[in-house]
Amino acid sequence: MKLNGAQIVIETLIEQGTTTVFGYPGGQVINIYDALYLASDRIHHIITAHEQGASHAADGYARATGKVGVVIATSGPGATNLVTGIATAYLDSVPLVAITGNVPNSLIGRDSFQEVDITGVTMPITKHNFFVKKIEDLAPTIREAFRIAKSGRPGPVLVDIPKDVQTALYEYNVEPVVEKAPVPEVDPELLKQAAELIATAKRPYLYIGGGAITDNAGEEILALADKMDAPIGCTMMGISAVPTDHPRYLGMEGMHGHYASSIAQNEADLIVTAGCRFSDRGTGNTAKYAKHAKIIHIDIDASELNKNITVELGIAGSMKQILAELTAMVPQQYHPEWDARIQDLVAITKELEAQKDDELTPFTALDAVAEAAKNANDDVIVATDVGQHQMWTAQRYPFSKPRTFISSGGLGTMGFGLGAAIGAATGTGKKTVLVTGDGSFGMNLNELATAVSNQTPVVVFIMNNGVLGMVRQWQTLFFDKHYSNTTLERKTDFVKLAEAFGLPGFRAASLPELKEVLKQAFAVQGPVLVDCAIDCDAFVLPMLPPGGAVEDIITDVSAL
Repeated sequence: MKLNGAQIVIETLIEQGTTTVFGYPGGQVINIYDALYLASDRIHHIITAHEQGASHAADGYARATGKVGVVIATSGPGATNLVTGIATAYLDSVPLVAITGNVPNSLIGRDSFQEVDITGVTMPITKHNFFVKKIEDLAPTIREAFRIAKSGRPGPVLVDIPKDVQTALYEYNVEPVVEKAPVPEVDPELLKQAAELIATAKRPYLYIGGGAITDNAGEEILALADKMDAPIGCTMMGISAVPTDHPRYLGMEGMHGHYASSIAQNEADLIVTAGCRFSDRGTGNTAKYAKHAKIIHIDIDASELNKNITVELGIAGSMKQILAELTAMVPQQYHPEWDARIQDLVAITKELEAQKDDELTPFTALDAVAEAAKNANDDVIVATDVGQHQMWTAQRYPFSKPRTFISSGGLGTMGFGLGAAIGAATGTGKKTVLVTGDGSFGMNLNELATAVSNQTPVVVFIMNNGVLGMVRQWQTLFFDKHYSNTTLERKTDFVKLAEAFGLPGFRAASLPELKEVLKQAFAVQGPVLVDCAIDCDAFVLPMLPPGGAVEDIITDVSAL
């Protein structure tokens, strides 16, 4: 069967299990969009308001479903508008395939209209990228892109296709869905050493990251924690890997981690780390990080071992397999003194995080959102933008299932949230709550048009404090309250804006008002917006100062 290159692109996507793609048409992908039109009964396309929104939507789709997300954009500015989304996926290890068009081969390198060397631009932020010069390489390249994107440590792959390759004719034959590359077997001696370290520990701590979610290792984590008699802490990317109400779960640690989690990690004599890369936001001052502990680091990516932190033992391989084998090898452990210390830390944390029941605070607002979602019988996904609202959500919101917390961790991308929420809701069919701030929301609110056009079930919850809250917090604590360009003083009325875009909008300035508004908002079938007033001087606490360590932790700013 001979097809043109554009048709081969779409047929190969369908062949690889793609049912939904996000993107924006343009001159150098018009042939691909024609092929999409002809195959619209087999593959769904969602046009966003901006290519960056499309890349974030494909990213959110991938995080929520575990499938490879796909985004399509034209050459030049269309391709460069994907860059932030590709970098976001790269830093958070999200499987993504970005397909871009380019000018014909004969015009490459001539500064042609809307010509950009997008493979050169994205080389540092992709697992791999391809420039397809010949039609015969097109289908095999797309298949290889899928294999690379989902194998090992997942990540984004870009395929750039010149216009003449899209119009050329070539044989196409359907092939099976590509398999992930096999994971290398683990040396049994390393597992034996790890089991011995666990068996001799007195204060063990299990530390999990996003890799635990990627490898669906939640059950294995809980089983090993029980065998070790150890608490569980996590990075921000590890949130939702295990239920947040589990008795062993202490929550996120690091710069804005829970007090119990950060202190317990600092006091541990053994840290078993699974699927995290010891980011600076998690470790603080690396010279002072976990100085009492031996560290076992388990990761699918061998290049992460001993990269940021020197560890006692590094094991590369399948996390699910390694954790299961360790659980079988380790004798049952009991640490009553350590357990008692953990319970003391939990009690201190509860005291630090206590809220007045009748006061509207970031925590009580999130409690109200969670309660409204529960009362509406909605198995919701929660996406965030980046800033204080993101940290409050990471600290407070109850998660019971994996892949229900969608947030930009490594790159910290303001403007990520709405596109990602649309992608997550599209991929799962579940209502998705976007927790955002007025600063972040201003960067991506154009995607309300996408949500309305597709009647995507997204509840946009704006924690509106009129400032760039996280930067303002730093300015308050470390820059003598020099509020340089963080007081926004914008006149935007988000409720009227919502109505202009075609979705219902609600406003709340007190806790009783918010609870009533949320009942109405969760009853809406399509997209809806809630603008909630938050105090501009509400802080995210605890906080490790930049470059600080656990002994520098800030839990109260009243004396500062």
